[in-house]
Amino acid sequence: MFDYVIVGAGFSGSVVAAQMARNFGKRVMLLDRRNHIGGNAYDHHDQHGVLVHKYGPHIFHTNSKDVFDYLSLFTEWRNYEHKVLASVDGKLVPIPINLDTVNILHGLELTVDEMEAYLEKIAEKPPAIRTSEDVVVSRVGRDLYEKMFRGYTRKQWGLDPSDLDASVTARIPVRTNRDDRYFTDTYQAMPRHGFTRMFENMLDHPNITVILNTDYRDVLKSVQYRELVYTGPVDEFFGYRFGKLPYRSIQFRHETVDVEKLQPVAVINHPNEHDYTRVTEFKHLTGQAHSKTSVVYEYPCDGGDPYYPVPRPDNAAIYKRYEALAAQTPAVHFVGRLATYKYYNMDQVVAQALTLCAKLSGATRGELVRKPELIARTEMLISEAN
Repeated sequence: MFDYVIVGAGFSGSVVAAQMARNFGKRVMLLDRRNHIGGNAYDHHDQHGVLVHKYGPHIFHTNSKDVFDYLSLFTEWRNYEHKVLASVDGKLVPIPINLDTVNILHGLELTVDEMEAYLEKIAEKPPAIRTSEDVVVSRVGRDLYEKMFRGYTRKQWGLDPSDLDASVTARIPVRTNRDDRYFTDTYQAMPRHGFTRMFENMLDHPNITVILNTDYRDVLKSVQYRELVYTGPVDEFFGYRFGKLPYRSIQFRHETVDVEKLQPVAVINHPNEHDYTRVTEFKHLTGQAHSKTSVVYEYPCDGGDPYYPVPRPDNAAIYKRYEALAAQTPAVHFVGRLATYKYYNMDQVVAQALTLCAKLSGATRGELVRKPELIARTEMLISEAN
């Protein structure tokens, strides 16, 4: 008899499995139809020995001490501040837009003190902020919108920004100084030995049974369990009763190049030229020393694995119907990006999973992070590293 069957071995499922097994002695079966743990954060060494992220770059950043402390129980960290450049008009410029971006693209020599006034001058103020286009042009004007955002967004979503919810671009900052970091979170780091190793440490417990290459529906009828934790697509769970929720997917083209470094930063966006949106060079992320380097090109598409919920009002309305159905489904808990049809960063997914564990156990999130058994595990990991 298992206390929990958990569907999906990504961040959501793995955190719940680890917490309930380690902290509360629950017996857990963790299922995934892929052939590996870690979900989309899975990394591995390619045929040349370069550590790569199979499903595109995953960069950890958070302002949550609880989340960082929790994951620190299972990994050491490598300090890393992510930087992105965009290829525009034959130049590489910082993204998010900052003072240098504007000066380079507009041929100016603005100072920090002059930047805000300049943005106010070029901004277009729509009557109301309803779409992604409204968000950008109201902040940086039409020219920068066309150069930096419109083409990238159309490739990424298959829709014009004028047809997308404002939330898509509202999360992208504009800086009036020369700060060229992509994120400004308190904690920015990469797992020293990769995400997969972190997941392996997390799931290394006698109360956790991991089964891969398996659809949960092929197992449930033959397994005794008390409750189900589901991290897959919510519409799929209910047999698409209210219709299929739209997602954007990505095709990845991995290449290994016989040079030590290919790009000046980890990621270069291509908003206007090429069919791909960005190119990532993994050695910037991992810090690995190797004579070769590996990159991945990303081609957004409609078919394939679901990655990004499409943020439009009609899709949100469909999800609301599934959400109501999920709330009425006994002994099943829905958690994670796909199960809640929201685009979450990794730390937000971990936080959501920790919140579910607190609900299931009656403990607080702080208590979950600081349990003695987990602290002992941390001390063991540090000892092994030394």
